[in-house]
Amino acid sequence: MADSLPTPDIEELEAPECLRLLETVSVGRVGVTMEALPAVFPVQFVVSDGAVIFRTVPGTKFDSATAGSVVAFEADDDRTGGAPIRWSVLVRGIAQALTEPAELSAARALPLGSWAREGGADRFVRIYPTVITGHRVAESAPVRDHARTGSVS
Repeated sequence: MADSLPTPDIEELEAPECLRLLETVSVGRVGVTMEALPAVFPVQFVVSDGAVIFRTVPGTKFDSATAGSVVAFEADDDRTGGAPIRWSVLVRGIAQALTEPAELSAARALPLGSWAREGGADRFVRIYPTVITGHRVAESAPVRDHARTGSVS
């Protein structure tokens, strides 16, 4: 017998609020196309001048995402302790590798970590947002904890 929970109250967020929320977290996911199929990878990121910036190692899966490709980027409320996600932001736009000396200097000064080993993550990618959407689940709305119950429906 399925639980009977009220439908959560979901609020659509405006782009400025989405960018503000993105500034509160440091890990997101970049969706790229690899060999004509979608692939999603976690990255550490920052928001700078309205764009998402992350760093990577040259010669990796992100090479295809840095040549003016359309990509998707998503981040959400990453509270720990088993709390459910309360907001999610999706950025769709054009990804470009930063190559100009002034851009690279500014990017290197950002508080931006990397998971790359041996310090080789010196390629910076900027995603210029074309479309920014977001949703917030009302704090008072119950959210089913699928991890705890093992349910996926």
